[in-house]
Amino acid sequence: MAVLYGEQGTLLNAGTTLAPGMYNGTVRVLNEEITLASQGTADTIVIGTLPKGAIPLFGVMNNSATLGSSTVAIGITGTTGKYRAAAVKTTTTPEIFGVTAGIGDALTADEVVFITIAVAALPASGTLRVMLYYAFN
Repeated sequence: MAVLYGEQGTLLNAGTTLAPGMYNGTVRVLNEEITLASQGTADTIVIGTLPKGAIPLFGVMNNSATLGSSTVAIGITGTTGKYRAAAVKTTTTPEIFGVTAGIGDALTADEVVFITIAVAALPASGTLRVMLYYAFN
């Protein structure tokens, strides 16, 4: 039976120094709570800045009221759906998100992460919490 390794294990076994955070990295979080107040489709809501070298892992979004027909994307300038593609969220249960292209690799520059609202305004009341987890040393 063969013993196989993934990309990081192969690099470690070859004596390669891994990028900070790729192995035994410290998990950190951008944790933002937004008071819902009919924010419109022309608005964006900043969640925070991921630092250069951070390795995005996944996000959690939770809301106290249904977001109705509003679609919400989470991303950066030029790639507004980098971390969560635009979609509705009509339940009030936590949602784990992470678009494959946006997670697992170290960032080459700081990224300001924000919510883009489309189709319809957000509700007039309630809260929306977004937590974006990342590894960083």
